Amino acid sequence: MNQFLTRSRVRSVATTLAAALTLTLAAAAGCDSRQEPRIPSVNDKLRETHIYGQPTLKIGVSTTGPLVGELHGGTYSGFDIEIARYIAAQLGYEGDRRIEWVPVSTEDRVPALQGGDADLVVATFSMTEERAKLVSFAGPYLVTTQEAMVPTRLKDRIRTIEDLRDPRYKVCTSGGSTTEAELGKHQIRVFVVKEVGDCVDGILAGRYDAVSSDETILAGFLSKHPKDFVIVDMPFGTSEQIGVGVPISDPALRDLVAFFLDKSYQQGRRGQTSPWLTAYHRTLGPWLRVPKVQPPTLNVPELVDFDDKAPRT
Repeated sequence: MNQFLTRSRVRSVATTLAAALTLTLAAAAGCDSRQEPRIPSVNDKLRETHIYGQPTLKIGVSTTGPLVGELHGGTYSGFDIEIARYIAAQLGYEGDRRIEWVPVSTEDRVPALQGGDADLVVATFSMTEERAKLVSFAGPYLVTTQEAMVPTRLKDRIRTIEDLRDPRYKVCTSGGSTTEAELGKHQIRVFVVKEVGDCVDGILAGRYDAVSSDETILAGFLSKHPKDFVIVDMPFGTSEQIGVGVPISDPALRDLVAFFLDKSYQQGRRGQTSPWLTAYHRTLGPWLRVPKVQPPTLNVPELVDFDDKAPRT
């Protein structure tokens, strides 16, 4: 009888212990389920991109825009070029030997991304709803406005949008640009060329009377011909948000570019010298009438940042 009671007590204690262990494991599982998901790192995100493992980064840029994107004597320079170099370095492609510069015109930017000719496009690329159906954007890294530039001899005759509608004046812009569409909305007859530089050359040669484009692009040409032109402030409409173009098939790369643009923006907010400010003061700053600041980046992902990025050779 005593043996039976002893065995019975043992079974009871074992059952109690098993139940307690089950409850403990269940509670632990409940705690685990309430834990926050792990935040991905820069390296995690980079491994998801199509550029991971590439020896060089292909970046589409303008080569004919003074102060913005220009190729002169074999050297690339300008605000967009400096922003492109910063992004490339953050992705692990530091130095021009790791960058393959791809010259693109205004109308070439979307096809370059869609066809794989460029991994990124940094070429005064306005972020619009229509373009966002074809490519992705990270940014903005600049906010600008559309203006007109006229030869000094016409500065007192062409002052308003109504003046640009005058059939006596030939207004020029680059094809495939948001400026072309905006001029059309205002019923301004426009002569379309490949590059804004072609408009400037045409004005100097007497073929055109005015050129319209982003203020930053016009400021570059004004820096080359300060006595020949003036920029006329005209209320064309909303401001232009300039962003970095990314293939629509690579959201991970878009997230990384947005993350690094925001990194620069946050440095500026803290009063530090940021890559953006350095690029701006080296290029556009002295030629823009109103000082600019880096705008906040849209749709910034949460990532853990550390130096283990792209493989370095």
